[in-house]
Amino acid sequence: MMDFLQLSGKRFLVFGVANKKSVAFQIAGMLLGENATVDFVVLNESVAKKVGDLFPERNIFTCNVENDEEIKELRTKIEKTIDSEIRYDGLVHSIAFADYGDGNEIKPFHKTSKRAFLQALDISCFSLISICREFAGLLKKDASVVTISISTTRMASENYGFMAPIKAALDSSLVFLTKSFSQFSEVRFNAVAPSLLKTSASAGIPGYADSYLFAEQAIPRKRAVSTEEAAAAAVFLLSPRSSGITAQKIIVDAGMEINYFDKEIIKKVVH
Repeated sequence: MMDFLQLSGKRFLVFGVANKKSVAFQIAGMLLGENATVDFVVLNESVAKKVGDLFPERNIFTCNVENDEEIKELRTKIEKTIDSEIRYDGLVHSIAFADYGDGNEIKPFHKTSKRAFLQALDISCFSLISICREFAGLLKKDASVVTISISTTRMASENYGFMAPIKAALDSSLVFLTKSFSQFSEVRFNAVAPSLLKTSASAGIPGYADSYLFAEQAIPRKRAVSTEEAAAAAVFLLSPRSSGITAQKIIVDAGMEINYFDKEIIKKVVH
């Protein structure tokens, strides 16, 4: 069979697999299905054990990206464990965290605490910059870096809280990383930006389930975007077939943004 995506034999480093529901899990599975090699980076040993059960006989490393020293140590550990001559064809950054505090409701945006905002910014956005800085020498000249964003940061979705501005910063970072790396390479930086997904992380967001059900109605096909669909877009961006795409975010929302005035939704509101 023709290797259309040209991923066979290539090597990727995937940050952020947590469980079978995560986008990173789907991305890794698809890459392995294309005969690529995948190395994993997860938060801690507890997660590493779970991921090891999902992907036996794979290299799994741990790193808390809030700690710059751990990111530096991670690079050293990978070079020693695998091969100092190894260079990655691509890197997946699927890391996000926000502390919404206690209770069943997210606070109004203007009541966001500085601590929570800066922690979310550090883990969900700055970690991409830190990782790319430390791993620049382990990426091939034409490698592809893909992160996971959201379909829109211009919609004031109250139940997503302060994470939308964080994702907006992540989107902007792609532009500056592309420009910065262009001084010495052709490494590409892009994001997959899905609409609401059914993941373990999203399940912990107050009110998310209701928004997910609304999204299903707002999408023309009346079916929400799946993690597999988001992952497939990421795998394409990781492949050489997307070589002309950089500093972009690819929206994967099954057309939701064009359908807010769906007549059935309007009928439910005004009658």
